[in-house]
Amino acid sequence: MQVDQTLSNYSDLAFQSAFVIYTVALFVSLWYYGRMQAVVDVRRRLAAKNKAQDRELVSVGGSGDVTDTGSTDAETLSDIDELHKREKGADKASGMTQALIWLAIVFHAAAVILRGLATGRFPLGNLYEYVLTITLGVFVIVAAALTRKSWRPLWPWILTPMLALLFYGGTELYAESAPVVPALQSNWLPIHVSTVSIGASIGIVSGVASLLYLLRIWQAPGKEKGFFGALAKPLPTARKLDALAYRSAIITLPTFGLGIILGAVWAEAAWGRFWGWDPKETVSFITWVLYAAYLHARATAGWKNWKAAIINIVALATMIFNLFFINLVVSGLHSYAGLN
Repeated sequence: MQVDQTLSNYSDLAFQSAFVIYTVALFVSLWYYGRMQAVVDVRRRLAAKNKAQDRELVSVGGSGDVTDTGSTDAETLSDIDELHKREKGADKASGMTQALIWLAIVFHAAAVILRGLATGRFPLGNLYEYVLTITLGVFVIVAAALTRKSWRPLWPWILTPMLALLFYGGTELYAESAPVVPALQSNWLPIHVSTVSIGASIGIVSGVASLLYLLRIWQAPGKEKGFFGALAKPLPTARKLDALAYRSAIITLPTFGLGIILGAVWAEAAWGRFWGWDPKETVSFITWVLYAAYLHARATAGWKNWKAAIINIVALATMIFNLFFINLVVSGLHSYAGLN
């Protein structure tokens, strides 16, 4: 089928527009992150003053003395007023971030759809298209999950690696719109690769949550110190981050596993065997085993802490290794990066 170059150009333009909007969203999310640091500081200052006032009241009640607390009340009211102002500013930045993300997702989805229409196939024929699709999956999943304000401090931690991946995909991995190689001209292409993409997208969210969980248990709320303490201050609690990682991995394991099984069925139809220990097959299977090990460790007494999180992070690292090193360096039956 002949490629529609006009639609292909529109796809590239939509990708560039999405990248710019995501970048603006990153800066706005960093602004929001800074405001949340100030909000946390004021909240803790208020909590400390309330505790001090409670102790004073208990002391006054016990001794029968009367103490003038007018100045203290005035300071408390001033802190409350400051807290409301800072929360209002943070909410504004949070809403702007969320709106920009959804706008970027529209352009991002348009880039994927137009790429498919331009080539008359599902846009999963090379590594650029795969990166385009998997990052879209991450953004849609995270945007839907971060509708609650308490989770929105995670945006800078998601946007930064995804923008880096999009930049690399749009520069080093970019491939002109073209028909796929004969080996990929199959109805199994969208079924297998889409399933793997969804599983990988959710797995990325799970891995990032585990990384932030380790940061949070290292820099516990109220005990943050130094540069990393300032970074951790606006984050949710370690328990919430661990729960996000665990619930995401629960979806990743069967979805990614189903993608591997569908790939094996396709391999039997294309190459006459279900499994051949091809480099990509092998590393994909190792990744799936690591996710299974993480879930098992997470449910095992004595492992429900940083040990299980490390397994999840290793699974994320293995997935990234599979995406880049196996596709770009190692030669195998899955070498369809589209760079040659």
